[in-house]
Amino acid sequence: MDFDIHYLLQQWPALLKGVGVTLNVSLVAIALSLVIGLIGGTLRYLQVRWASPLIAGYVEFIRNTPLLGQMFFIYYGLPGLGVPVSLYWSGVLTLTLWAGAYQIENFRGGLASVPAGLREAATAMSLNRWQFMWLIARPIALRTSLPSLLNTTVSLLKNSAFLQAIGLAELTYVAVNKIASDFRTLEMLAAMCVLYLALVGALALASAWLEARLHKPYRT
Repeated sequence: MDFDIHYLLQQWPALLKGVGVTLNVSLVAIALSLVIGLIGGTLRYLQVRWASPLIAGYVEFIRNTPLLGQMFFIYYGLPGLGVPVSLYWSGVLTLTLWAGAYQIENFRGGLASVPAGLREAATAMSLNRWQFMWLIARPIALRTSLPSLLNTTVSLLKNSAFLQAIGLAELTYVAVNKIASDFRTLEMLAAMCVLYLALVGALALASAWLEARLHKPYRT
């Protein structure tokens, strides 16, 4: 099959619309998953009696079940239980819960790397454990765990492609539909790969800039 650049240019507006949906869903899910990670990772690190076992169970459930299964349960299962969820929010919730579980462990690992001597110094300064967490441990943990946090956000962006299975019109859904209707497989797959590379590349550059900015005051 010959590569038809003119066909690809004709489909470009539809593909860009799919990119917009991908970015919309992914950015909302990234923000929410970081909130879940910060709160959950802190509670797990502090071993809060009532919360830590529940969070650990949530993390293990997400990490040991397939993303597609989680997505189908949210989109098809929750309405059957009397909890209606729209198509858009089914996608956001699926990605948020998936990434949130990994971000919890990322934050917890960062907090665990904080030297014990800093906790002793905080106690000597009459800081309680929440003040120690917010003023001392959190900034250090953020810098330490930043590479793994950013790796999870990149994975979330790529995993948004799974949402085409429930009919959300993101980039992969648009490309697969065009393949089914126009039989231009090569053009659509090439466009999809290039667009995902561009999205992930932009996110990686932003991540590198953020990492350099956070570490700049601590470099000699």
